[in-house]
Amino acid sequence: MQRDFLEPGGFGELLGNDVSLLRNTIEPCQKVLLSARKAGLIIIHTREGHREDLSDAPHSKLTRGNLKTGIGDLGPMGRVLIRGEPGHEIISELSPTKGEIIIDKPGKGAFYQTDLDFILKNKNIKTLIVCGVTTEVCVHTTIRQANDRGYECIVPADCVGSYFPEFQKIGLEMIKAQGGIFGWVSDSKRVTDALSKRVFN
Repeated sequence: MQRDFLEPGGFGELLGNDVSLLRNTIEPCQKVLLSARKAGLIIIHTREGHREDLSDAPHSKLTRGNLKTGIGDLGPMGRVLIRGEPGHEIISELSPTKGEIIIDKPGKGAFYQTDLDFILKNKNIKTLIVCGVTTEVCVHTTIRQANDRGYECIVPADCVGSYFPEFQKIGLEMIKAQGGIFGWVSDSKRVTDALSKRVFN
């Protein structure tokens, strides 16, 4: 839930997308985040971004789309998708609190080239509640990576979003197809209700 994807002037808008389509996920995410904190769950925030010298950014990623303003270029919120730049930060509405883990990832999935798997295994975590944007890119990639590693994933449908409504619909259907091939699709109310009863630990 980074500024580059959800706020005007960020990378998402520079790509020609309507960022308002993603902003309806913020309030449901706030409710789930608050409930998770109250329930004592481990909170992990993820941010896609690269080193200043772009040494961790594949050439194919940098050149895809023939963008006027691409990754590493200077945009309205600093250099696009570069760690430490204003656009790389998580939106203020969902800012991490002291002690919450932040994973900086160079790819779409949160497990690629990060220590996320080690953290989860060290904390004996088996179930993930996955929120964020976009549904068909970072969310899907992370869930598929988690599934291959044996984690159960719960996706509150109103806590994930896409610039493309048809991708949102199909993306969620793909996750829950065939009895939950990649995970389970729920919603923020059911998740917060369950957390309030401490169903998850």
